[in-house]
Amino acid sequence: MTDATEPAAGAAPTAPASGAAAATSAKPARRVWANLSNPFAVGLSLTLGGLVALALGLAFSNLSTVIIYIVFALFAALGLDPIVRWFERHKVTRAWAIVIVYTVFALVLVGVLFLIIPTVVYQISEFVKNIPTTITAFQSSDFYAWLQGMFGGDIVGTLTAQAKKFLSNPANIAAVGGGLFQFGLSIATGISGIVIVIVLSLYFLASIPTMKGAFNRLLPARNRPIAARMTDEITDSIGGYLMGMVVLAFANSIVAFFLHLFLGLPYPALMAVVAFLLTLIPLVGSVLFWIVGTSLALFTNPVAALIFAIIYLIYMQVEAYVLTPRVMNHTIAVPGALVVIGALVGGTLLGLLGALVAIPVTASILLIIKQIVIPRQDAKI
Repeated sequence: MTDATEPAAGAAPTAPASGAAAATSAKPARRVWANLSNPFAVGLSLTLGGLVALALGLAFSNLSTVIIYIVFALFAALGLDPIVRWFERHKVTRAWAIVIVYTVFALVLVGVLFLIIPTVVYQISEFVKNIPTTITAFQSSDFYAWLQGMFGGDIVGTLTAQAKKFLSNPANIAAVGGGLFQFGLSIATGISGIVIVIVLSLYFLASIPTMKGAFNRLLPARNRPIAARMTDEITDSIGGYLMGMVVLAFANSIVAFFLHLFLGLPYPALMAVVAFLLTLIPLVGSVLFWIVGTSLALFTNPVAALIFAIIYLIYMQVEAYVLTPRVMNHTIAVPGALVVIGALVGGTLLGLLGALVAIPVTASILLIIKQIVIPRQDAKI
């Protein structure tokens, strides 16, 4: 009898304990319900959350220029990192390799600026000054007569006269550029932005190994080897891609310069700079310059424009099937549809910079999906 009552006495305290646990688990639910039953508290919480989100959005919008500088500098550092590592493989310390790379880069940049800028400025002024003469010569060409016969003389003549009237007025050109003051301010802002990007890229290039190590240490120890390997693959592919884009754009500018020079087309240095900037845009940059270069050449010499279009079209095929595979052999392959989508999204969000960095970002996402997401899904039964 004593044995029977002892377990009962021992079991008696367990029942209240389970009731207390149930009461404890029910407290959060009652607290949430109490909060929902108080409209003032709910409205205040939602309002504060909305204000915080709005403040963060405004801060991000105001800092968008700084963020663009940071992203541009980071990608520039990743683009120069393969050259620095090449020096490291040849028994040069990273510090001296960075000094050599930036010294050569600065010398090349200064030399190009001294050679190109005076010529480009002169050719821009000549282009603006010769707009009426160019349009008059175009009106006396056989191509203009063909357009008149195809679309009607009144329509073509009216459009040409309106274009000549608009472009001949310096006020309209200043209005298109936002005014002389705005144009000068844009140049000053661009120069300061370039200086900021160069300085930031120097710091980023010096600390890339440190940043990789710090990023990997944020992950659990079991994931660090995979993360380190993927980080190296991503940075190597981005660096190779950016260097390849610069090399291909430079090749396009050289071809454009000599084509304009040998065909007697005007403004070869200016068109070389335009070719370099346009062909930095992935996938469609060469096509855009082909259209722009051919259209401008039509105003000078239709026969030379046709020759330019044919030769540059042949070069585009050589670039696509010979140069690009050789230059981009160390980058991650991205399907063509994703290239177009990434370039459109990046260009819409960040302009030329977004279009430039869209493909390496897309390639990085594809690498993460292939090496992390898909293996985890394959492991599930």
